[in-house]
Amino acid sequence: MAGWQLPAELTLWILQLSQPLHARVGGRLLPLFLGMLFSQGRRTVTSWLRAGGLQQDFRLYYYFLGSLGRKVQWVATVLLHRVLKVIEPGERLLFALDDTPTARYGPYVEGAGIHHNPTPGPAEQKFMYGHLWVTLSLVVRHPLWGAIGLPLRALLYVRQKQIRLLHTLYRVVFRTKLDMAADLVEWLAEWLRRTAKPLWIVADGAYAKRPFLRRVLAAGAVVVSRLRKDAALRSVPTPPRSGQPKKRGRKRKYGQQRISLAKRAGHRQGWQKQEFGLYNKTVCKTYKTFLATYVPAGGLIRVVLVREDDGWVAYFCTCAEASVAQILEAVADRAAIEQDFHDIKEVHGAGQQQLRNYWANIAAYHMTLWLHTLVELWAWCQDHATLSDRSASPWDKPERRPSHADRCKALRRNCLQTAIRGVGGLRSLPRKFRSLVRHLLGVVA
Repeated sequence: MAGWQLPAELTLWILQLSQPLHARVGGRLLPLFLGMLFSQGRRTVTSWLRAGGLQQDFRLYYYFLGSLGRKVQWVATVLLHRVLKVIEPGERLLFALDDTPTARYGPYVEGAGIHHNPTPGPAEQKFMYGHLWVTLSLVVRHPLWGAIGLPLRALLYVRQKQIRLLHTLYRVVFRTKLDMAADLVEWLAEWLRRTAKPLWIVADGAYAKRPFLRRVLAAGAVVVSRLRKDAALRSVPTPPRSGQPKKRGRKRKYGQQRISLAKRAGHRQGWQKQEFGLYNKTVCKTYKTFLATYVPAGGLIRVVLVREDDGWVAYFCTCAEASVAQILEAVADRAAIEQDFHDIKEVHGAGQQQLRNYWANIAAYHMTLWLHTLVELWAWCQDHATLSDRSASPWDKPERRPSHADRCKALRRNCLQTAIRGVGGLRSLPRKFRSLVRHLLGVVA
């Protein structure tokens, strides 16, 4: 095992994550996280083992990933409670929900298939082969750096035509992405039932459909999402006038008049201007808001139309009492999960692990999610100078927000400096050796 050590609080958090695991294998979680942090090049599992000094026990760690994949729900639950103890989320608990693919290679990768490519690039590659993950992230606002996503848990979506082999081997049944997203929200609602803060879910417009909305609303969560421009909205039913005889039957849930979003957006009256704190800066938005009823949401919603330079967009919230600021802030903070997808792929190498087993792939993807969250937790109270030293880059802005890669480098520097102090520090070395060690430390981290 490598000689360096993580900070004490980070080590304690990882040991707490290993509690749901069996005592014989739970101790392998910490050295594997160390190997992930210091691995270089292509982030395969073998690179994790080399960086952590675990080459002699490589078979045990491959088997460990297979067993960890079956326990990710319980480990994610422990991480969720740990995050809420370290960071104060504010007046509400905001979670972002979206799906992302990870490219894979080889015909024997279990669970991999052909999916739509969200980033086709210059080659305009509409489809890609790999895994598709429905991922859930907690979105918190840092006082200096704005919205930050903390990914917690994901479910692997497998197409129905490819589920037969997995059902035979592991009893995996087919579920749509909407069902998986609803399962994640119900898992959240179950473990956050004791908290007094409301649970908000912000998702892309692809999840604003009846199978997802009905289950999430039944779990007690509030949903914010994008609304189709041709959405079949209805007016709010008018209450009966006083003095009129009551009609038989239940009260009307949906109004009799249809609402056209295009006509509402094209009307010149009703627009308002207000400044909002979006994307870590103050932005002036022109908006129009009203109440409506929506069949997929099961009743009353609040609609917000926002006029942009290239047209107008519509958003909705299932809480009719929500303010426009709360809705637009939630929509803006959803960008944090897109940044999470970029970081776990580019910084931690999600999808590069070269695993074939279904459960091992689930464990490897969750390891990248949890390492991302743990690094952000450690960096939450660190100052800007510790996380981002741009003295070697005079062309860069010194006050720029530290990226997740900067936070990982700062954590590696912390571990290496602790190891150097443990062997006597740099004072006992000659001056040339001290400068050489500092130079190598800057290259490694």
